[in-house]
Amino acid sequence: MVTLNTVKQNHYQDSMKLMQISGEIANSPGIKRASAVMATEANLKTLRDAGLIKTPPRSLGANDLIIALEAESETAGHDALGKIDSFLTTPTAADDRAAAGHRSFEEALRSPGNPNIAVVSVPGEFAKLEVARAIKNNIHTFLFSDNLSIDEEVELKRRAARRGLLMMGPGCGTAIINGAGFGFANIVRRGPVGIVAAAGTGMQEVASLVHNWGIGVSHGIGVGGRDLSEKVGGLMTVKAMELLEKDKDTEIILLVSKPAPIKVVKKIIETARSGKKPLAMCLLGENGIAAEKNVFFTDTLEELSLLAVNLVRGQGNGRVRVSDAGLKRYARDFVKSLRPSQKYVRGLFSGGTLCYEAQKILASSLGKIYSNAPLSEDCLLGDSRKSRGHCCVDLGEEEFTVGRPHPMIDSTLRSRRIIEEAKDPGTAVILLDIVLGYASNPDPAGELLPAISQARKIAKDKNRPLAFIAHVCGTDDDPQSLDSQEKKLRRNGVKIAATNAQGARAAALIARLASDGGAGR
Repeated sequence: MVTLNTVKQNHYQDSMKLMQISGEIANSPGIKRASAVMATEANLKTLRDAGLIKTPPRSLGANDLIIALEAESETAGHDALGKIDSFLTTPTAADDRAAAGHRSFEEALRSPGNPNIAVVSVPGEFAKLEVARAIKNNIHTFLFSDNLSIDEEVELKRRAARRGLLMMGPGCGTAIINGAGFGFANIVRRGPVGIVAAAGTGMQEVASLVHNWGIGVSHGIGVGGRDLSEKVGGLMTVKAMELLEKDKDTEIILLVSKPAPIKVVKKIIETARSGKKPLAMCLLGENGIAAEKNVFFTDTLEELSLLAVNLVRGQGNGRVRVSDAGLKRYARDFVKSLRPSQKYVRGLFSGGTLCYEAQKILASSLGKIYSNAPLSEDCLLGDSRKSRGHCCVDLGEEEFTVGRPHPMIDSTLRSRRIIEEAKDPGTAVILLDIVLGYASNPDPAGELLPAISQARKIAKDKNRPLAFIAHVCGTDDDPQSLDSQEKKLRRNGVKIAATNAQGARAAALIARLASDGGAGR
C-alpha cells in the first residue's frame, strides 16, 4: 500500500462537496481509502491520525484543498489523483455571473429574492463566526458544519431565538424548508405535516414514509443532535415548534429524537400546551411521561408516521403499524433451513437513528444488542470492526469515517463488512438500511449487490443459508428512485421491509425462532 496526496491552493469546497469528492476518489480502481478536506489544522491532524499523510505539505492555508489517499499501487494512486479536476465543478458562464454576485456574505444578502436562510458548511473553527454574522443580519441558518462546542451552540441558539430565528445544527444533516431540501434530504410533496428533528435519518425516514403514504410535509426542521440535551435544553426545538404553530400550512407537528431528559421533554410538552396543533413525539426510548390531550408518544418512527397520516385524515390516534404478515411467513420458512450455529442478527447501518431504532426493537425481543453506538454502555463493542452476538453497527460513526466518505455516499466499507459477517458461522440474518436522497450515493443498492452475492456464495459453500433484509428510506421522486432500488434488491433475493422498524422486527423473529430450535416452537 502507498499513501499519496495533492493540494489545490485557494480552491475552497464546502463540506457537502468534499464528501462527494471523497466518495468519487474512493470508488476509483485500486483505491482503499480517500479523503478530500480543507487544509485546516484540525483536518490535517485527522489525516495524520488516519495515516493518510505523514508530513503535511508546506504553506497550507484553510482555503487550500488537500486530497489524500491510500492506494494498492503508485500507479493506481496517481491515476486517481489525475482525475481530481473532473470531480470539481466547472462553472458555466451563467454560474460565473452568479458567483461574481456572491463573493461575500453582504453581497449575497442583496441578491434577488430576499434570501432568508444561510447554509454554513465551513471548517468548524470558522463556523461560529459565519452563523453569528447570519444572526446579526436576521437570517436563519442551516449549519451543516460540526465541531462547535456545546457552549458555543447554546450561545448562538440563544441569540437566534431572541431574534425569532432558527439555528439548525451544528452537524445538521437534513432539512426541508418550503419544499427545498438541504443536505441529505429526500424529495417529498408539500403537505400539512411539520417535522422537528434532532436526528437526521430519523427525519428522512418520517418524511419519506409520510410522503409514500399519501400525505406531505410543510417543513422539516433539523435542530442538531444535542438540542434536546439538558445543557442546550431544546432551545431550537421550542423555537421550531413556535414557528410551525404559526405556519398556516402546518396542521400537525412531529418531533423525532433519541431519548431526552425528562426535564427537557416536559418543556416541549408545555410548549405544545400553549398551541392548538397536535404534537406527536418519537423519542426512541422510555420518557416516563404519559400522553395527554393533543400530545402523543410513539415507540417507533413507523408508528409516528402512521399516526400523523391518520390524524391528518381524521382517522383517530390509535397505535398502529404496518402489517408484518408477509415477512413473518418468510421468517418462519427461512429459519427451517438454518444450521444450529446460526442464531445472530447483524445490522449494518448507514443511518445513525435507524441503527438506534433497530437496536430498540431487537432488544425488546432478543435481549442484549451490541453496538458501537449502543443503547447502554454494557452493550458497547470492544472492537467496532468485529461483531459480537446480536449486533448493530453504525458505519457513519467517527471511527469509520476518518479518512473515508460517509457510508451514505461510499459503500466500500459496508460491502467489506457484509462479506466478513458471511464468514461468521453464527450469522443468520444481515439487516441493512439503504438511504436515498440528495447527496447520497447515486445507486446505493447497486453498489452493495456484488458484496451480497459474494456473501451468499461464502455461506452456501459452507452449507449455510443467509437472509438479507433491507429497508430503503426514500421516495420515487428521489434521484435514485425508491421503486428502482427496491426492485434491484428483490431481484437478488433481498427481502424488502416497508419501514426500518418492520425490518428489525422480521430480523428479530428469525433470530428468536432460531434460538428456539426452529419454526413452530
